[in-house]
Amino acid sequence: MVQAVHHHRPTLKQKNKTFKSKHATKGSLKEAAKGKLNRQPIKSSSTSTLSAQKRLNRKNHAKQVQAQKRQVLVSATRLFNGVDGAPRIVAVVPLTPDVDAHSVATSFRESLGVQTDDCPKNGVWRLRAERFKTSLQFITLPYRHLYAALDACKVADYVVFALSSEVEVDNWGDTLLRALQAQGLPQVLTVVASPSSMDPKAKSGITKSLLSFIQYFVPSQSRVYDLHTSSEKLNALRGLCEGKPEEAKWREGRSYILAENVEWSNGTLAVTGVVRGGALSANRLIHVPNYGDYQIAKIVSAPLPRRSKAGNTDSIAIETSLLAEPDADEADSLVSSNDPDDMANEQTWPTEEEMSGHANGPAFDADIPDAQTGTTPKAVRRVPKGTSEYQAAWIVDGSDEEGEEEGGDGEEVGMEEEEMEDMPVHDDDDAEMETDGRRTVAFEELDEEEEEQQLKTWRDRKREEEDDLQFPDEIDTPMDVPARTRFQRFRGLQSFRTSPWDPYENLPRDYARIFQFEDFKRTERAVRRRAEEDDSAVAPGTRVTVYLDDVPEEVSRTPQHPFVIFGLLQHEHKKSVLNFTVQRNTEYGGSVRSKDPLVLCVGPRRVKVNPIYSQHTRGGGKGANNVHKFERYLKHGITSVATTYGSIIFGSQPCILLRETADLQAPELVAMGSFLNTDTTRIIAKRIILSGHPFKVHRKTATVRYMFFNPDDVNYYKPVQLHTKLGRTGHIRESLGTHGYFKAHFDGQISQMDTVCMALYKRVYPRWSELWQEDTVSELEDGNKMEE
Repeated sequence: MVQAVHHHRPTLKQKNKTFKSKHATKGSLKEAAKGKLNRQPIKSSSTSTLSAQKRLNRKNHAKQVQAQKRQVLVSATRLFNGVDGAPRIVAVVPLTPDVDAHSVATSFRESLGVQTDDCPKNGVWRLRAERFKTSLQFITLPYRHLYAALDACKVADYVVFALSSEVEVDNWGDTLLRALQAQGLPQVLTVVASPSSMDPKAKSGITKSLLSFIQYFVPSQSRVYDLHTSSEKLNALRGLCEGKPEEAKWREGRSYILAENVEWSNGTLAVTGVVRGGALSANRLIHVPNYGDYQIAKIVSAPLPRRSKAGNTDSIAIETSLLAEPDADEADSLVSSNDPDDMANEQTWPTEEEMSGHANGPAFDADIPDAQTGTTPKAVRRVPKGTSEYQAAWIVDGSDEEGEEEGGDGEEVGMEEEEMEDMPVHDDDDAEMETDGRRTVAFEELDEEEEEQQLKTWRDRKREEEDDLQFPDEIDTPMDVPARTRFQRFRGLQSFRTSPWDPYENLPRDYARIFQFEDFKRTERAVRRRAEEDDSAVAPGTRVTVYLDDVPEEVSRTPQHPFVIFGLLQHEHKKSVLNFTVQRNTEYGGSVRSKDPLVLCVGPRRVKVNPIYSQHTRGGGKGANNVHKFERYLKHGITSVATTYGSIIFGSQPCILLRETADLQAPELVAMGSFLNTDTTRIIAKRIILSGHPFKVHRKTATVRYMFFNPDDVNYYKPVQLHTKLGRTGHIRESLGTHGYFKAHFDGQISQMDTVCMALYKRVYPRWSELWQEDTVSELEDGNKMEE
């Protein structure tokens, strides 16, 4: 007999009845909907009719989405429709020395089966792709020409990166890819164009490795095409001819032309090409990379020669017409900066009548005696007009940078030009010589040990940067120079973020040359609106010839690959103070110091700058007083603001900072970022911290030494607030003795191991920028020698 086994219930969870409500609550309705809208049911007599209706709705919706996508694609590619339409610009960039851009372009021609003229080694070549009802314009670039590659990718619709299956990409190719990534890339296509075809057994592994490499810089890449395979070559060509090119955001609303033909005659440069980007206005200026801005004389149409039925184009006459001319009242001028009036701040000599006394009364009988020897001042200090006696105290004749080196601050060793002009002239016969009536400083050659020591100190920048990280802004007070003299341009602030600072106080001479906007954002909106409403501008897609006035002949002789011109917006020729948010390149291991010479590439421009760096306020705000701390070095992992003088920029354009090397075509990528604003009232304050040792401590009172070395300095800096590294604040009570000791009182108990500090600030300014010009003449000579 089988005994029955007792089993518990499968679950012990208690289930209560749901709450029954007459009306549904808002929470229950929201929970049921989950963000979805309930469809109204279609009343039907049968279930089959209802399902058929739903199926028709889905098919109709899918058809509408497909039609909408097709319409967007057609509108985006309407500019390129037809063989005679605007060509698709394709920049072929070789990344290894064994890859040739010329062979990449000719391989695409072979896949079309077109017999045309040979593709040039380096330059622009147009290919008709009648099979795809469009045309391509290849820019074949030589290897290891970084600036030419940057210019080509600025105007290209597609960028073809040519890799090798045998040679790895070196440091130059890595720098180029990072620079292009920071500049902004259009649609990218990656191909393998090595001289020999890949081994079929190793092809899969090599292709995956190359794809992984290129995806690090261009994550949108999903495939690498092998140009040695006819099917992959045709698929790559189909992607160039039928795809929708992605537009670089910084080019929106800006016109540019890739030159197909350049001619110069009597100071007038004629550039022929297709207008791309935005509409081209004859009233705006044209920027030619490496040469500056020029005015437009006229814009003439330049249609392509039409093909006759016989296939030749010689018998077809080309009719041109005038499309636009500049308006004398609305055309932009070439004035980029103001001309400051130096005579307004100069001392004027009295007239003869004033000297004789006729101007204010009877003439003096006695002659004015001659000045005695030694009483004539040797230098005149110039101050801005309206400067008070207190403000003049902040202006010094000597070089503050030179004194900072002696005091151990580690700042700029050389003196600025304006400071050297105001330095007094000494009557030392041994130190000066008379040459052609001009007084010059005699050269004193140093011995080998002293020369080696100074060279080591100048090159030891890494140690200074490490000291700045460990002890930021801390310097030692010099013992031989009074602190009030050594740091006379510095001032104390009760609060760095809230204490007022007049942004127009004692500005340098360069500030009289720049332009300032009352409301920069409003001006930008007005400029873009006027550009869109300009009816006289030439529409994109029109093939034109642009004539530029007063262009030097060397512009046409210089072999630029490619030759590109960019249309500027209104006011973009004027100079102002530019601020950029930048981040240091993680792969760059050198030291980047404020006022180091760099090359700034922003938009179509390349400028030689000496930027200064400052802290980027959280959220990008100005704060209560728009004062920002100066940074001696550009540090890793921190977003800083680079400030320099330059031409005004509209829009958030990307920028890169390059440092030139011995090889002009292989600069080092220092930093990358974007344009912030043109705030001329942004105050960049350099901070120094004088530190002292609490010699004796009694609760909240301490005797401090080693901050100053004479009682006059203690009394001079008595109003400035003190602070300690452990967070205490205090003030100087009184001076003690004759060696710079003083008694200070703090807001809390002070420790013997603490350090007493005093923060002082002064405003710093960047240096004037210049147009960067590439030395292509020497490169051309070197290239000709190699070909011979």
